[in-house]
Amino acid sequence: MNDAKALRALQKGSEDALAWIIERYSAYVYTVAFHIVGQSMSSADAEEVAADVFAALWKHAETIKPSSLKSWLGTVARNTAKNKLRTAGETLPLEDDVLILERDSAEEEILRQEQDRLVREAVLAMPYPDREIFLRHYYYGQKLETIAREMDFNLSTVKTRLRRGREKLRNVLEQEFLDKGGT
Repeated sequence: MNDAKALRALQKGSEDALAWIIERYSAYVYTVAFHIVGQSMSSADAEEVAADVFAALWKHAETIKPSSLKSWLGTVARNTAKNKLRTAGETLPLEDDVLILERDSAEEEILRQEQDRLVREAVLAMPYPDREIFLRHYYYGQKLETIAREMDFNLSTVKTRLRRGREKLRNVLEQEFLDKGGT
């Protein structure tokens, strides 16, 4: 069986097709969910998100294109995990604040990889402790209070450094865009 056949069978109500898709994609969906909720919540929460994704797949199978099954699962897993964090009052990691669109072409994938590289380089070029605060908050999903306590800073200092770090990152990325001929 392949994705297209499984999705067509699922659209006709086949529980076997759903089982096949779960078998094939459960690790992927769990990984996407855990990447978002894992720093702030338990692995059981990531498993709950994965279960919700497959329940949504069963409910909305008729709206999914066979060629986009994996990206649909990933998008629903990300959105469900983000909603779970928001409900719990948590913040989202850096790369998950960015709108992720379905990738249809190699050119778009190359552009996304270039953008990811630029963001990574800009963040890693930040001086310590700004870089550390930025990574802890946006990449590892730590709360500002935790960062302040663990790094022995006042909370207001952490907030100020984080805001300045965002401004520096924005300036670097805007300059890079202008240098490459952007408008």
